[in-house]
Amino acid sequence: MPSTILINVFYDAQCPLCRKERRRYERWAGSRAADIAWLDVSEHQQTLREKGVDPAMALRSLHIEVAQGQLIEGIDAYRLLMARIPLLMPVAWIIGLPGIKSGLRALYDNWVKRRLQKQGRWPT
Repeated sequence: MPSTILINVFYDAQCPLCRKERRRYERWAGSRAADIAWLDVSEHQQTLREKGVDPAMALRSLHIEVAQGQLIEGIDAYRLLMARIPLLMPVAWIIGLPGIKSGLRALYDNWVKRRLQKQGRWPT
């Protein structure tokens, strides 16, 4: 029986590390990964616009749409995915702490900017 998609993950499929992390997540999540649809930002620009997300911004930060239609972005999106894997639940909690969350966000934003510049996709 096919699973019901509960989460849409909008990610940059042109990013080698993003693809690697997706495969790692699917391996670690096991059967929990079956209810996730991984959607390439480049191929779903209109869908993102309809949800009020600028596709250029979606390239800069992970966006997740949960079953209720709520959009979750950035570190909170990573936390949601991590919380679905028992081994990573403590990590999800730790990275949500105020000082850690803002620090990780700054590091992540800087890394994404450098990656997109190197690929010639900044500014998008």
